[in-house]
Amino acid sequence: MSNTQNIPQIPPVEDAYKFFNIELNPDGSLTRRTELPTLPASPEPDPNNPNSPLSKDIPLNAAANSFIRLFRPQIPPPNAKLPLLIYFHGGGFVFASAASAPFHASCSRMSAHLPALIASVEYRLAPEHRLPAAYHDAMDAISWARDQAAADSAAAVDPWLEELADFSRVFLMGSSAGGNIVYRTGLSLLDEDVRPMKIVGLIMNQPFFGGVRRTGSELKYYNDRITPLHGADLLWSLALPHGADRAHEYCDPLSGGGPGEERIRRLPVSMVRGYSGDPLVDKQKEFAEMLAARGRRVVAQFVDGGHHAVELFDPKFADDLYDAIRDFVGTCK
Repeated sequence: MSNTQNIPQIPPVEDAYKFFNIELNPDGSLTRRTELPTLPASPEPDPNNPNSPLSKDIPLNAAANSFIRLFRPQIPPPNAKLPLLIYFHGGGFVFASAASAPFHASCSRMSAHLPALIASVEYRLAPEHRLPAAYHDAMDAISWARDQAAADSAAAVDPWLEELADFSRVFLMGSSAGGNIVYRTGLSLLDEDVRPMKIVGLIMNQPFFGGVRRTGSELKYYNDRITPLHGADLLWSLALPHGADRAHEYCDPLSGGGPGEERIRRLPVSMVRGYSGDPLVDKQKEFAEMLAARGRRVVAQFVDGGHHAVELFDPKFADDLYDAIRDFVGTCK
């Protein structure tokens, strides 16, 4: 979207440290004074609540301290194999965990709603581990799922996956920074053989992208209570490789350093969802238009109202999102 607005008085990036209640330490690490609460996995059935999905943690890469939090319906549909969604949480690459209460609850509800197996990935955070560290952790998760699909004996497969997973219907899904991870991982997988697993779709919910040029929605909502413009700028400064700015392709998918048309066309069918009250929505629209213009089939859903990460706060928006994902998953073969 072209920018014809006057640029408002945007607070300096330094003020965003106060907004997030964080402090950058001399060694490059971050003190996070306000952490999201976490929830443990719940691997045992609850006889009093048969609709409550189960969850368990599976180690992924000990060197990266990463893991998979796997969710499954407690009582799945009879004689049915379920799609596997490999999920990446939000948090601007700097905050949160697969165990963070909002993302644990969201994955749990989504597992029951679709129904599906949800493999939520614990990836490394910036600035302690700047990009592309999170992308590498995502590829570890893909390798784990591929190895599960290719295992030559039931004993080598996680029992929940052995029982329920349809490895011919695997989706990559992410919200905010996780949506960015989905896109970058989808591009990396163009050069990988993941058979017998088949990744049939990418689901990018409010993907976190930016750029040097300010969009209309960024300027309109520059003082947003969830993602103010100076806050997004700070997150990118902490997440991008040292010396990179927001023109880097990790941040701006429309930059000159991005992939060519031929690679975009080879991506799986993609769902891009956003909300009109999100400062990032114009960039998300540009991203969806770019995918379509380069020959990729895109299901673009831009909803009136809402705000960034609204599904974590409002059950109605959450249910609408899960309905949309269920419909998308049902159309992908």
